[in-house]
Amino acid sequence: MEKGNKKIVRGWVFYDWANSVYNLVISSAIFPIFYSNVTEAKYLNSKDRISHLSKSLAEKNVNYDVSTVGNQLLEIGPNGSTFKEQVLVDFFGFMIESQVLISFILSASFLCVAFLSPLLSGIADFIGNKKRFMQFFCYLGAISCISLSVFQTHVGLGLIAVFFASIGFWNSLVFYNSYLPDIAYPEQQDKISARGFSFGYAGSVLLLLFNLAMVMAPGQFGIAGTPEQPAELLAMRISFVSVGLWWIGFSQYTFYHLPVGFKKEGSRRHIFFNGFRELQGVWHQLKEALRLKRYLGAFFVYSMAVQTVMLIAAYFGEEEVNWGSDAARTTGLIVSILVIQVVAILGATLTAQLSKRLGNISTLILVNALWLVICVYAFFVYTPMDFYTAAGAVGLVMGGIQALSRSTYSKLLPETKDTTSFFSFYDVAEKIGIIIGTFLYGFVAQYTGSMRNATIFLGLFFAMGIVLLLRVPKTK
Repeated sequence: MEKGNKKIVRGWVFYDWANSVYNLVISSAIFPIFYSNVTEAKYLNSKDRISHLSKSLAEKNVNYDVSTVGNQLLEIGPNGSTFKEQVLVDFFGFMIESQVLISFILSASFLCVAFLSPLLSGIADFIGNKKRFMQFFCYLGAISCISLSVFQTHVGLGLIAVFFASIGFWNSLVFYNSYLPDIAYPEQQDKISARGFSFGYAGSVLLLLFNLAMVMAPGQFGIAGTPEQPAELLAMRISFVSVGLWWIGFSQYTFYHLPVGFKKEGSRRHIFFNGFRELQGVWHQLKEALRLKRYLGAFFVYSMAVQTVMLIAAYFGEEEVNWGSDAARTTGLIVSILVIQVVAILGATLTAQLSKRLGNISTLILVNALWLVICVYAFFVYTPMDFYTAAGAVGLVMGGIQALSRSTYSKLLPETKDTTSFFSFYDVAEKIGIIIGTFLYGFVAQYTGSMRNATIFLGLFFAMGIVLLLRVPKTK
């Protein structure tokens, strides 16, 4: 494995181009809209739904009548007040609110990733074939995206596909990220990491624009709908297939050029749980590597907030911004997602350049300060223009903080060939942070009755991140 080899570096960078379409099309843009449409159409006006709501209101001794108005189920109070009731979804016999259900599915997938990544990374290090594991999870994620096309006919199976797509995406990244210190010298890693994120943002925007054109004008692509399935929904299902094919197809360039990996020396006994023993070994090494230890503590805190913002941004825009109409809301959310992705390309590049002048830690402190300002600004976001401004600012710092965090961690690693274990530790910290961050955000929003208050709460994590980054020694 020759460090700095241009073909290997290009192959590594290209995987971001291949897999980032999942993060944009499935996680952020088209699938959330498809999910809302399908669950509302299937369950909103169903007799089971109305019966369940009537029963729950009776149990609360609330004197409400249940009525269907248009395509929304409303609770109509004695004084004539109305409010929209959320949708319950039948998940293999369990009636669960739709947005809660999708959050449960994603949280469960993150828990599995947090468990699987150390287990499999240890096996990969001892066998020396981390590329094979990366391929497996790449294909698992891509095939699961293709399987989402059955979502409309069976919601339960579709959500299982969502679960495995998430596992495939995040677990493949564990092995992908671990290649960075193997293929690049420390002075190259900031630039190469940023280039990977930039390629990912560019590729995902390209496919999203094609899919949006297909969804907004299905007739131009020869897509005809039926009374049971509008053409727009059929176009969305086709877009899920395109994500899987794109992911598998372009990843072949990566797999052709990346080496299989290093084989760790030592006994092959009890190899199944070596990953957890290696995590324990990483933890012990952190005690002797003060810089890396303190950096990881800071990363855990601010990454918790970053990932939470990325996951809830669309839901914040849907609930808190006055769009004027449902059509304007859908268009506005998609436009804001595109703004984030396009600006993130510039943000990743600028942050890498800034790190050359200020150093990695100082640049991360500055970026965390910008995130803190954005969280405060989000509290005052009410209009679509306010939301677009916030989206542009998020894009500018989102790509930069992700790329620089990855390369900074890579630079601070001790000399080792067990890079998969160290990046497994990094990934586990990130996923545990996501679980804690999303839970705390939801708790604060539920307790205070406003998602705006929760954004201020997230800002505190960025403030803590700044304090912890200031504690990272400037010299080894």
